[in-house]
Amino acid sequence: MTQLQIGPHAVQPPVVLAPMAGITNAPFRTLCREFSGGKGLFVSEMITTRALVERNEKTMQLIHFDETEKPRSIQLYGVDPDTVGKAVHMIAEEGLADHIDLNFGCPVPKVTRKGGGSALPYKRHLLRSILREAVSNAGELPVTMKMRKGIDDDHITYLDAGRIAVEEGVTAIALHGRTAAQHYGGTADWEAIARLKEAVPEIPVLGNGDIWSADDALRMVRETGCDGVVVGRGCLGRPWLFGDLVAAFEGTGTYAKPTLKEVAAVMLRHATLLGEWLGDEARGVIDFRKHVAWYTKGFSIGSELRKKLAIASSLDELDALMSELDLDQPWPAGADGPRGRTSGRNRVVLPDGWLDDPYDRAGVTADAELDTSGG
Repeated sequence: MTQLQIGPHAVQPPVVLAPMAGITNAPFRTLCREFSGGKGLFVSEMITTRALVERNEKTMQLIHFDETEKPRSIQLYGVDPDTVGKAVHMIAEEGLADHIDLNFGCPVPKVTRKGGGSALPYKRHLLRSILREAVSNAGELPVTMKMRKGIDDDHITYLDAGRIAVEEGVTAIALHGRTAAQHYGGTADWEAIARLKEAVPEIPVLGNGDIWSADDALRMVRETGCDGVVVGRGCLGRPWLFGDLVAAFEGTGTYAKPTLKEVAAVMLRHATLLGEWLGDEARGVIDFRKHVAWYTKGFSIGSELRKKLAIASSLDELDALMSELDLDQPWPAGADGPRGRTSGRNRVVLPDGWLDDPYDRAGVTADAELDTSGG
C-alpha cells in the first residue's frame, strides 16, 4: 500500500483508532499505541464543541494527550457552524492538537435528536457551513470527517456529503458502512465504501465497520480500494489488535494470541493507567470495570469470579482476583469475532421536521450546542 497522508502527517500502516465515548481516552490510546510500536493514528473521544469553547473541566481533561502521542488527534461534535469554528480556532491557536476530525457518524439518540452526528449530513447546506467554518479556522491543521451512509435506507447522504467535503477542503473521509437506523446491527456495507472512493478520488477514503481482525482490514482494503481502515469495536479488550494490524500491513510477523496470564497483565496495566490519568486509583478501577467482559471474552471463568472482577474497587483487589484465574488458558477459539454493541434500531430520533427539506436548517434547536458533558 501507498502511505496514507493526512495533511502533513504520514500514517503508516494506514490504521486509525475510531473515537469511542468512554473508551478512547489517553490510557487506552497509550495501550494501543504501545502494541503498534507507535504506528497508526489514535483519535480522542468525541468532544462537544460548546463544552470545549467554554473550557468545561471534564472536556479539558478529555483532550489531554500523553507527551509521546504524535500526531495528537481530536474528534469534535457540533451542529452550530459558529461554535464549531470557534472550537477549531481554539485548538489551532493554542496548539491543542495536530489533527481535527469532525463527527457526523454518531447514531445515539442524545446526539441525533439535536440534529448532530449521523443526522446532520442530511442538511446539505448546514453540513457545508460547518465544514467551511472548520477548515477556514484550522490554519495548518488538517480537518477530516467521519460519517455513516445516511439516516436510513430512504435517506442516504454519504455521496453528497463526500462531494461537499471535497469542495470545502476536507483532507480525508472515513465512512462507516451502516446507516444510523442500523446502529451497530446487521452487516456493514463495504460496497458503499468502494462507491465513495470512486466518487471522491481527490482525497483519501477510510473504511469502517466489521473489522474484527487484521485479516478483515486487509480484505476491506482489497475489496473496496479504500486508502486505510478505521477500527472501533474490534479492539475492545484487545489493544494488541493494533500490533496485528501493523504485522498484517507490513507482512512482518504473526498475530497475537495471548494467554489469559498475558491478558491479565494488560488488564492490570489498563486499570493502573486509568487511575493515574484520573488521579485516583479507585476511580480508575471503577472506570475499568466496563472493560472486564471484553478482555475475558471466551475464557473459562466462573460466573461468580467474573462478577467479582466486574465490581473490583482497587488494584490490589483486581490483582488478587486475577490470581485466582486459570492463567495458563490459551487464547480462546472464536474470541477474535464481533464484540461490543451489535444491536440495531428501527427508528432514528430526530428534531421535529428534520426530514422535511434536506437543504433548510429547520429543526436545529438552540440547545444543540449546550451539552457540556465533555462528549
